[in-house]
Amino acid sequence: MNYWQGTRIRLRAVEPADAEIFNQWNRDSERARNLDFVWPPTSRASMDAWAQAESLKHLGNDQFRWIIETLQSTPVGSIDTHSCNPRCGTFGYGIDIAPEHRRKGYAGEAIRLVLRYYFEELRYQKVTVPVHSYNAASIRLHERLYFKLEGTHRRMGFTRGSYFDVLWYGMTVDEFQSIS
Repeated sequence: MNYWQGTRIRLRAVEPADAEIFNQWNRDSERARNLDFVWPPTSRASMDAWAQAESLKHLGNDQFRWIIETLQSTPVGSIDTHSCNPRCGTFGYGIDIAPEHRRKGYAGEAIRLVLRYYFEELRYQKVTVPVHSYNAASIRLHERLYFKLEGTHRRMGFTRGSYFDVLWYGMTVDEFQSIS
């Protein structure tokens, strides 16, 4: 069992040279809107410093960021874990796939790799993921992966001059094992 490679992609740590790809990805305002919010432009020096610092991180507090790349070593996106609570056994993640690489199964495979590692090696028992209500592709992805819609936080986000709901999807280790 390789937790870091599937049939289409592998997960790897961020390297300093990835500053350029993150710099390109960060210039896409629509992409940023689906992740968090539209960030103002940052300097290349700032991105270089961020990538350097990110490349030196370890799995601290069970949180980490991976580059998602094809088996031919083409970066297609990233996935990071956050909100890790080892006492309760819960965590979350964020995932981003570059527009030109979407709908090829990369996101689903990256999510399954991370879930397998967190459930089978780090003893987590549940993952919870917020999804913007207008992000139909992310909703379809999580439903296709058998996540359960657990609730809606009404008007918890803001973009383009309007508020939107945040949908919360979850999966337990038992649910994951039943579909693996």
